[in-house]
Amino acid sequence: MEIAVLGGGNGCFAAAADLSERGHRVRYWRRDADALAPLLDTGCMTIKDFQSERDVPIALPTSDLGQAMNGAELIVIPLPAFAQEDLAIRMAPHLSDGQVIFLPPGTFGSYVMLSAARKAGCRADVAFAETGTLPWLVRKHGENTVAITTRATRLPTGVLPTRLHDRAIAAISQAFPNAIEPVEDALSGALMNAGPIIHPPLIMMNAGPIEHFDHWDIHAEGTQPAIRRVTTALDAERIATRKALGYGAPHFPLADHYDDEADEWMYGNLAHDKLVDSGDWRESLDLKTHRYMVEDIGFGLAFLVSVAEWTGVPCPVARGLLALGSAVAETDFRSTGRTVETIEVKDQGLEALRNILANGIPSS
Repeated sequence: MEIAVLGGGNGCFAAAADLSERGHRVRYWRRDADALAPLLDTGCMTIKDFQSERDVPIALPTSDLGQAMNGAELIVIPLPAFAQEDLAIRMAPHLSDGQVIFLPPGTFGSYVMLSAARKAGCRADVAFAETGTLPWLVRKHGENTVAITTRATRLPTGVLPTRLHDRAIAAISQAFPNAIEPVEDALSGALMNAGPIIHPPLIMMNAGPIEHFDHWDIHAEGTQPAIRRVTTALDAERIATRKALGYGAPHFPLADHYDDEADEWMYGNLAHDKLVDSGDWRESLDLKTHRYMVEDIGFGLAFLVSVAEWTGVPCPVARGLLALGSAVAETDFRSTGRTVETIEVKDQGLEALRNILANGIPSS
């Protein structure tokens, strides 16, 4: 399959290398031509995983967005939520009928990107889809090397608009065979996002050691029973919000990620042990600028709080963590982050949103 991968982060490297190794023809785009230069020189990325370390040829590395997108059946965008709107505007002239855009994860970026593309003049009939996490636990090791700790085995995925559900799920499943689990729609997919559940308690309740030590692993010594109890309470608010909107099980409770006797979670059993054993998450974190703060609290948690409040679901833990994050980052995320107010869906009303989820946003 012809696949475009857009972006230069950990997930983007993993997507380009892993999908290429699976036999797809990958057009890999990143805006920074200087950062792309090492890949242009070698034509390969290096994958490190439990099997071996090996070079994987990338069919078309390019800094030309149109060249990457033209003719791509699937466009994979594992970028942070704060990059989505600007990228959608850049993509608008290059989108064509039938293309599927996959956001792993999305933070309701499916709506944000489709809306931005429409406002930029895009008339193409395309499908956006989003899931609950990256398809890989991954970190970059140098300019062209990506270390994959494990791969996702269950990816709950929703499509916008749902009238294109079958086509979108078929394309994404071709890239990620036996891993995609369809859910009701893109908002259901957005409310599967694990980042705003796992990371806010870990960074807020480990703020002292994070700022004291040069490197700190929030998933190893940073994951303690008290923090897990907060995570479970926060996740209960997410699940209650899903239920209030009429979304059904499975809700992929985060507790299953830590319990090898429970139902298999998104990364399968033993994923947390593999993550800790890798050592790749012993990091230096700037609590004002790291994506755990800017994306997972400023976008993801702010969105969850706004949806919970809109649907009348009490969310004291989510609101408290959002307030703490806002204080640490010195930014009022409830006012400035991604919310049903800032993306202008609340004023339209829930029924109007359901119509958009089903049918999309018409081109002008």
